Amino acid sequence: MNRVSIPQGIMALFLISLIFLLSGCNEKPQPESFYLEGKTMGTTYHIKFYDEQPQRDVVVLKEEVDAVLQDINQSMSTYIPDSEINTFNRLPANQVMPISADFRAVVTESIRLGESTKTLDVTMGPLIDLWGFGPNKKPTNRPSDAALAQMLANIGVDKLTLTEQGLAKTVNGLELTFSATAKGYGIDKVAQLLESHNISNYMVEIGGELRISGVKPNNQDWKIAIEQPDAQPGEREVHRVLAPGTNGIATSGDYRIFYEMEGETYSHLIDPVTGMPSRHDLVSVTVLHPSAMTADGLATALTVMGMKKAQAYAQKHDLPVYLIGKSDEGLITYSSPAFKPYL
Repeated sequence: MNRVSIPQGIMALFLISLIFLLSGCNEKPQPESFYLEGKTMGTTYHIKFYDEQPQRDVVVLKEEVDAVLQDINQSMSTYIPDSEINTFNRLPANQVMPISADFRAVVTESIRLGESTKTLDVTMGPLIDLWGFGPNKKPTNRPSDAALAQMLANIGVDKLTLTEQGLAKTVNGLELTFSATAKGYGIDKVAQLLESHNISNYMVEIGGELRISGVKPNNQDWKIAIEQPDAQPGEREVHRVLAPGTNGIATSGDYRIFYEMEGETYSHLIDPVTGMPSRHDLVSVTVLHPSAMTADGLATALTVMGMKKAQAYAQKHDLPVYLIGKSDEGLITYSSPAFKPYL
């Protein structure tokens, strides 16, 4: 196996990828396997692919992957002061900012998903800050009803104006965060890069989200596993294995990140309609979609909806969705009609 890597610790994936090399002899030569890994977007990426060109220069390919991801990070990271997204966030209302093709693609899909689901809102950054959520943070005080009402009046994708000239906001202080779509977009861009090199059998993973294409040698399906939500702390167990075909795969849930305050449990996922952290019976959502960006956004949106609304949305839009909820009797599961062929 050819390997180009960046040293790192133990990889913990939201979705546990099951990747095994086939062993044994075959009369027909098998495609060679390649593996790339590195860091991006505050997390890690892992790429595995099979190629019938054993002399492929994986060092050059990795440099191209890193360049693609660096451009996306420079565009969409709120941790880079001069990033494209931070430049927009500092703009006053009604000032149009020309945007890159990558930024336009993500904001366009984010607006579409926001309007369709009502539970994904890429302008919620200030609301999240109001609650006190964020990296290495937890809420210490519940915002007042007045503060929440004022915040809700000043966020929403309906306050974004996207034109051929660029992007503008209609209210001051509106900010974007692409935490629910940027990783998926990065995966899609890397997949496009691989395909431009005539690589069609691959798996790309960034921070636990995936996109898979083609098959492994001997026409073996790629297999991935959904994590068991009620595994013991510090342990990871397989809930169910599936063959996702050629698709993006994203899982979202509130069973890993939550806080207790004043006797109440608060999820890190906030409903943009009510301004309150989600407190539904739905603990895990897995979505399949040709676009990893769309799967990423939908997984977050459906988790905020709760079990019944998520089921209804998946059925209405014919989405391959697998839901895990909690009840008095324990965990319950739901596979949408479009998901069942992948089980």
